[in-house]
Amino acid sequence: MPLPRAPSVAPLTGLLTGLLAGLLALTTACEGDAPEPRPPLDSAAPLAELATDTMTVAREDFCARVAPAAVEEALGAAPADEHAWANGERATLAPGLTDVAHEYGCRWSADGTTVRAWVFAPPVTAGQAEYLRRAATRPEGCAPVTGAPRFGSRGVAVRCSGGAGGVTAFHGLFGDAWLSCSVETSGAEPGPPGEALDRASGWCATVLQAAAA
Repeated sequence: MPLPRAPSVAPLTGLLTGLLAGLLALTTACEGDAPEPRPPLDSAAPLAELATDTMTVAREDFCARVAPAAVEEALGAAPADEHAWANGERATLAPGLTDVAHEYGCRWSADGTTVRAWVFAPPVTAGQAEYLRRAATRPEGCAPVTGAPRFGSRGVAVRCSGGAGGVTAFHGLFGDAWLSCSVETSGAEPGPPGEALDRASGWCATVLQAAAA
């Protein structure tokens, strides 16, 4: 029997996937030569020390920039499984949700913990970002996290709980890029809320600096 999972990832991802389809219908993409890959970051500053409201993020693949040591730190163990997807590929975006991706993203898992990061491929306006911010807290069992570090414009930190485990995620607008990152635990009793927030903010600081333009 599979381990119970927090209820938030698949419903929220499905909701955001529907919005992405609408964004793509309004957006004409211009594609050029693929940029040269950048090396992984050796270290990342804490999220609270970053001027996230002035940072911009590239709407492109950034997963190779996430240092393996940062992934292992976020998981608390060496990853046993990893997966990346790109815009236009058919991918498993969340447990039980397979669709054509309109984003660039990646995930790593180990010992009941999964860390994820993804950025929408189409540009996002401030108005659309406000809708996404509200949508992130809409699934049952999800609520904004008070006292969380800022995460871009229209940003929000969300904690979703259900059964054994839960998900802590950050979502925000950086320039015209909507970036998300999360830490999910399953099959174990959740720790103190502050501990989950610290773990997620550390992971999202790594993701943001890897994805920064």
